[in-house]
Parts: sequence; structure tokens; C-alpha cells
Amino acid sequence: MKPQLARFERLGAPGWAALTEVCGAAREAGLLVLADGKRGDVPVTAAAYAQALFGETPTPWGPVAGLGADAATVNPLLGTDSLEPLVEAAASSGAGVFALVRTSNPGAADIQDLPAPRQPLHERLAELVDGLSERLLGEGGLSGMGAVVGATAPEHIARLRSLMPRSVFLIPGVGAQGGRPELLGAAFTAGPASALVAASRGIAGAEDPAAAAEGLRSAVWEVSTA
Repeated sequence: MKPQLARFERLGAPGWAALTEVCGAAREAGLLVLADGKRGDVPVTAAAYAQALFGETPTPWGPVAGLGADAATVNPLLGTDSLEPLVEAAASSGAGVFALVRTSNPGAADIQDLPAPRQPLHERLAELVDGLSERLLGEGGLSGMGAVVGATAPEHIARLRSLMPRSVFLIPGVGAQGGRPELLGAAFTAGPASALVAASRGIAGAEDPAAAAEGLRSAVWEVSTA
């Protein structure tokens, strides 16, 4: 389950309470919780985000538990030191981190595809992710230091996979944003577990959500095992 944190946070304290209940229900159903908040800030604030997402905050009255997410999306544009507290907290709690590398929104190209003397920005972000991947490396060879790579620009996926061979890709943009699952095969070169394809509006807004979900599952499975 991938709750979009802003949808809850805009409701204030009742929203956070609802989010906590939703995450609890997901765990009872045996689902993992991927908190989609795209957090990122200077290290001291990133440490607070890490406590809120993965750990707990000590107080004079005892520790206050955070969300207890199994993974979270983060913004790497402040550099490696801004990611360190989040990666450390994820490692301590057995969680994962997905850093924005090449997002699915149309405006992504305004910044993330800008050429530089050596490479586009999204490729530099991919190198940053790969440099941290050892910290969250699993027994199967894939890392919990993952990357958000949008389905709406599939021409970048093969290159990004070559730069991040061990990272799990979180792939938004299929469905309502126009991404096509049949173009995502390059993300799965390390096997079916190497990418997660996210879809929400295209399924929730379908006339038959269950059928839409099954259709996407079948399409993704076909390219992931090709």
C-alpha cells in the first residue's frame, strides 16, 4: 500500500490519526506500507523526518512512535548528507528508501533532464542512489535504497537501470498519466522483484477497479518475466 501523505496531512491531526489507522489495517492484511511523502531537508531536519517515518522520538514522557513505514519516498536534491539520516533509520528498522531520480510529471524534464558538462541531472541522482545502495543491500542482491523512475519517460529506464543495477525501482505514471506497462521491461533486468509499478487513479477511477488491477498485474508480470 502506498498512502500519499499529503492527502492525510492536509486534514491536520485527524488526518494523521486516520493515516495511522489505515497503515494499521494494511499491516493486519499483510501488506507493506510505502509512505509517499517525498521528504528531504538539511540533515538535522531529515533526522526528524526519519523518526516520523521509521522510528520514534524520545520525550521526557517516553518515546512517541512514528508511522512505522516499511519504506518511504525521499527527495535527494539537497545531496547525500540530507539522505544519510533517512538511510540510517531505514537500515536500523529494516525499511527501504526510494529517492526521486526521474519523476513521472510533465515538468520533470524542466530540471531533471537538463544537460550538464558530464551528464543530465537524473543520471547524477542515479549515481548518488547507487552509492548508497550497499547500505540497504538484501540477501538476494537487491537494495532497499531504491529509486523513483517514472513510466512516462521510458526512454530513460534502460540507462538508469545500468547506473543503478541493485536498486529496486518504484515506477509511477502508469494509467492516468499515460505510462504504458509494455515499455517497462528494461526496469526488470534483475528479475520481477526489481521494480514496483504503482497505479492509483487509473484503477480507482475505472468502471471495474478489480478488472483494471488484474489487467495491469498481468501486463507487468509479462514484461517482468520476459
